[in-house]
Amino acid sequence: MDGVAQPSRTLVGRDAELTELASSLGVSSVDDRTRSHVVLSGDAGVGKTRLLMELRDLAVDAGWRVVAGHCLDFGDSALPYLPFSEVLGRLEAELPELVEKVTYEHPALSRLRPGRRVMSPDSGAEPSGESDKVDRADLFSAVHALLETVAEQGPLLVVVEDCHWADQSTRDLLSFLFTRPFDGPVTVVASYRSDDLHRRHPLRRQVAEWTRVRGVERLQLSPLPDDDVRALVHLIAPAGLSDRELETIVGRAEGNAFFVEELVGAAGFSDDSLPMDLADVLLVRLDRLDDHARQAVRVASVAGRKVAHELLAVVSGLDARHLEEALRKAVEMNVLVAGDGRYSFRHALLGEAVYDDLLPGERVRLHAEYAAALADGRAPGTAAELARHARLANDLDAALSAAIRAGDEAAAVGGPDEAAHHYSQALELLADAGRRERFTGDVSKLAVAASSAVTNAGQPARAAKLLAEQLSMVPADGDPAARSRMLAARADALFVTEPDEDPLTVSQQAVDLLPEDAGGLRAKVLAVHARILSGYGRYEEAQSVGLDALAVAERLDLHELASDVITTLSGLKKAGPKEGLRSALADAVERAVATGAVHAEMRARFFMGRSYQDWAEYADAERWFRSSMDTAAAAGLPWAPYGFEGRWQLSWVLYVTGQWDEVLELTDVTGEHAPTTAAALLESVRLLVDTARGEQVGARARALRRFWEDEGGVAIHSAHAELVEAARSDDPHAVLDVYRDVVALLGKIWHEWFSARIRLAATTAGAIADRMPRLSAAERASYLEEVERLLTEGHTVLQKYADPSGHWGPEGRAWMKRLEAETLRARWLTGTDAPPQDALVDAWRDAEQLFVDMGHVHELAAVRTTLAGILRATGDAAGAREVGDLAREAAHALGARPLLDELKAIGSAPARGSDGPSDTLTARETEILALVAEGRSNGEIGKQLFISAKTVSVHVSNILAKLGAAGRTEAAAIARRRGLLP
Repeated sequence: MDGVAQPSRTLVGRDAELTELASSLGVSSVDDRTRSHVVLSGDAGVGKTRLLMELRDLAVDAGWRVVAGHCLDFGDSALPYLPFSEVLGRLEAELPELVEKVTYEHPALSRLRPGRRVMSPDSGAEPSGESDKVDRADLFSAVHALLETVAEQGPLLVVVEDCHWADQSTRDLLSFLFTRPFDGPVTVVASYRSDDLHRRHPLRRQVAEWTRVRGVERLQLSPLPDDDVRALVHLIAPAGLSDRELETIVGRAEGNAFFVEELVGAAGFSDDSLPMDLADVLLVRLDRLDDHARQAVRVASVAGRKVAHELLAVVSGLDARHLEEALRKAVEMNVLVAGDGRYSFRHALLGEAVYDDLLPGERVRLHAEYAAALADGRAPGTAAELARHARLANDLDAALSAAIRAGDEAAAVGGPDEAAHHYSQALELLADAGRRERFTGDVSKLAVAASSAVTNAGQPARAAKLLAEQLSMVPADGDPAARSRMLAARADALFVTEPDEDPLTVSQQAVDLLPEDAGGLRAKVLAVHARILSGYGRYEEAQSVGLDALAVAERLDLHELASDVITTLSGLKKAGPKEGLRSALADAVERAVATGAVHAEMRARFFMGRSYQDWAEYADAERWFRSSMDTAAAAGLPWAPYGFEGRWQLSWVLYVTGQWDEVLELTDVTGEHAPTTAAALLESVRLLVDTARGEQVGARARALRRFWEDEGGVAIHSAHAELVEAARSDDPHAVLDVYRDVVALLGKIWHEWFSARIRLAATTAGAIADRMPRLSAAERASYLEEVERLLTEGHTVLQKYADPSGHWGPEGRAWMKRLEAETLRARWLTGTDAPPQDALVDAWRDAEQLFVDMGHVHELAAVRTTLAGILRATGDAAGAREVGDLAREAAHALGARPLLDELKAIGSAPARGSDGPSDTLTARETEILALVAEGRSNGEIGKQLFISAKTVSVHVSNILAKLGAAGRTEAAAIARRRGLLP
């Protein structure tokens, strides 16, 4: 693959560690009192050498001399003092006269010269006589004197790598250097692989001793966080990988940079097998084990990442004593890790390598033995384990029943992803006609259970597709109950997506297939149909169908279903006063809680939030959306419909009300394994904040276009970001192209005159009006026609708006007035049908008031910024200053740098003597500013505050904007001057 598997030359995700390392060594400080030696540890491939390379460059730039020596794996024949021979050789090449002088004064140093070493038969052994002790002491003193002398010419950093392979003599010399102080600036870094230090490794004791020495610090290099792994993948593979490939690599690499590079190199091939080079490196660890330990490890690899002791004891074929010895050896050699009665591989990829190394027949046999042990109860285990082993042992009938049982267990404990996986595997097994014919269960119920799990996992489009596949296997004249059940479930899944197929038609087909006496199934089908009718605004039909469903549900004591129907019927009161709707929904919430109807509860709470949101009563909207999220989270269904929508709508409410830092935290899905569409929805809101703060988001916004057809909400928000980005590039044609693209798409999946079209039209008209003064006369006339067309389209939307509630809320009124005001401004700027100045000002004053009513903090500031420019241009300097000050205050609080720049450009300056707002930092920003002032990196701050480095970066940018600082150091200085920091 082009552009793939190129090792990264950029340090990723190690800013905090590099800062800590440089600070400990004194590389970043002129204060000798801060200087310490460092013992650096980390697993093989985690990035120790890469970090040391970066440290070297940093030290050299700071005027340090850096020399390195490496320990090599010679088994039991390690050459004593090998890394120091390498150090001496490098110094001799760079400073021959100095080395010659020190060697003359300390003859013992000559023993370390490369190619001239005196290699006596016992040179690697412990000293056995007094003369050896003297020679050894002389040698240690000679090395110390050499480093001290070199440091006289400038600071010296000595790096000794791979100390896990060091001989005893090298370890003793390091102990001497760590414990004997230097007069000059000399620091030593000794690195080793922590996963190579088994319990009996001689370096283990030595490291413990070193870290007790004053002036020696220990730094453990942890695996990279997932976000940094993604960044590393993008650097290595600039051509990009698919989402599946990327997330697979993130999961398998476990933060190990070497694993990442190897897995990226293998990406795009037909299977997920390990690259041969990586497998070879991993399997070297098995060579250190004896036969019994190797056997135990090979059997454990078949179990997966973890295996219980009892299960391993049954399958391994080893007696208790030999098994214990084997496992102890595997644990000591850091192949396995023990805990909670289970064993797991130190690295998951090591388990994969061992498993891949088994013969095909050996794998099948071992899987069969595991399945038998689980099935007959000889060892404890789960249905999921049994399903896996039975399937890989080719016992597919047993795998089918175990998969269904595993799906039921996962669904019962709130594990929709796991339930979806197991149910889907069961359906795959039933694709075989013979097995489907032998199956004694109800395939339609299994299919509906699978679709429900997939929907609850946040992937309703996939659920609809799954049901379509299952329906294709049932003859049109087959069991009507089975077809009706699956059709209703499919309609339900389609209803919460942007489908090509009409969900109402599908649900009507489901109803038509069932007789009146179909009992509970008919009640369920009618409940779905009523819900969809309500969503289409056919309230009278929805009420009739819903009442029929409720009657059947209550007659059959289907309490959870009854709660679901009551929630639907409560929502029908939208056509009346808002108080009636809210009262009905509150009752629906109470009933749902009492009956345990989680989905009905989430839906009722979400609808309640939307009611308050529609009336711009944001505090209550926030409360109800949060409760919807909390209900979903408590049930283990964070991505289920109405639970996730609560989170999405809450992020929008927080954006509108100016709580942008919370928006960034709420929309950060790092480590959450979010469904792609859900992640795209949250990213689209995140883009609004980033755009308004002046970040370049065009590429991110365009990347979301692939989700437009799946979710119109993504299209609305990401198109807004694209519009703003195009406007900043001074390209009104590009602005119009974005508007036409999004309107055409949403017109296809919704309807042509959707209400959000007014917001898009107003944003587009404003972007064009901003550019009018820089256009030619012909261009002005042409683009004014476009603005007039946008106004006409906005009025058409208003005329065709047909909400049964008859409510055209604060948001709609504000954006409609904004579109009208932007049109008047465009006419005024072109001089074509120009409005009187007082009419223009009145229109913008009206827009200002309507955005006050809506409570949209940023758009209100944007309106005031434009109004300030108009007032200044019409000679009302006092009015311009008053409005501009309000806009500036809001922009400062938000960190909206583009608005601040625009205010400055139109000549709206702060009141004389003002140093700008000094009290606009949020609590989180103040906390981060304090850490910035301490010199902490974004990575360090993120780890301390448990947020991503990306979020920290946004906070820092916001802080710089608010303080008017060009950099972090200046921000800290300004903050101290204003009393924001001690």
